[in-house]
Parts: sequence; structure tokens; C-alpha cells
Amino acid sequence: MYRRMAEGKPYLKPDQSRPAPGAVIPPDFIDLADCPPIAALTTVMPDGSPQTSVVWCDFDGTHVRVNTMRGFRKEKNMRTNPKVTLLCYDPAETLRSLEIRGSVVEMTEEGAIEHLDGLSMRYAGAAPYFGRCIDAKFRETETPVLCRILPTRVLANDWREGC
Repeated sequence: MYRRMAEGKPYLKPDQSRPAPGAVIPPDFIDLADCPPIAALTTVMPDGSPQTSVVWCDFDGTHVRVNTMRGFRKEKNMRTNPKVTLLCYDPAETLRSLEIRGSVVEMTEEGAIEHLDGLSMRYAGAAPYFGRCIDAKFRETETPVLCRILPTRVLANDWREGC
């Protein structure tokens, strides 16, 4: 069983702040971790079943970063169980994909709105998120949460050769 993550507290020990061997994203696949056309994040529900959401994400060189809102199901799931899988791919290159299994090592509101606005600009070509992507009134009721995922296993697939 996993302990619940307190706000801004990492699950991993400081010496585990880098991806494990075999969990490094290959250079030829960074584009699929840093603002991919399609990314789906799977978290674990309290009953153990999977829950998947389409997300915007980017890569800071160590962590894959996603943004959610406080109180959303995926936010609650990640606080309860840090194990996640992120599947990234480009529909224009359907034989190429990146699966990142990892642990959420930090969830924080600090810097979350700036991160969300950056993702909004990269994905939708408009910022700020509240006001340009969704109605500004939601800024009063929704609180962004920045989630950092440390890869524990990376599966990079490219089956284009031979087609």
C-alpha cells in the first residue's frame, strides 16, 4: 500500500532523483515526451482499476511534467498511488510510440499556472489557459497542480522500417 502524498512532498528519496538505468528516454524519442501530439496518462483508481486521461505534457530533461486540477480524479489517484503510465504518440507516425512507466515524485501548486500557460501556448497556440483556452471564470474555482513523473521504465517503439 502507498502512503498518501502530502502537498509538494516527494515519494522518492533524494538519491532516487534520476531515472533508473533503462528508464532513460532515447534522444530520438524526446519529441514524443516533450509536447507530443497525443499523450494519455493512466493512474490507478482506489479499487485498483486503471483510469486514463488525455493530457498535455512536456519533458524537463529528467521528469515528464503534466498538469491537472486539484480535486480531479487523476490528481487524487496520483496522491494515493504514485505509479503511472504515460503513452505518447503522433497520429502522423502511428508505428512510432513511447511508453513511460514511472512514479510521481512531486505534486505542487507552485509554478503550476505558469507551466499550464506554457503548455497551453505549445498545444493550443493561446495563453493564458484561463481566459484563452477555457473560460476565465474557472480561474476562481480550479487550482492547477504540476506533477513531475520520474521514469522507471521506458519502452520506445519504432516499427516504421520495413513498411
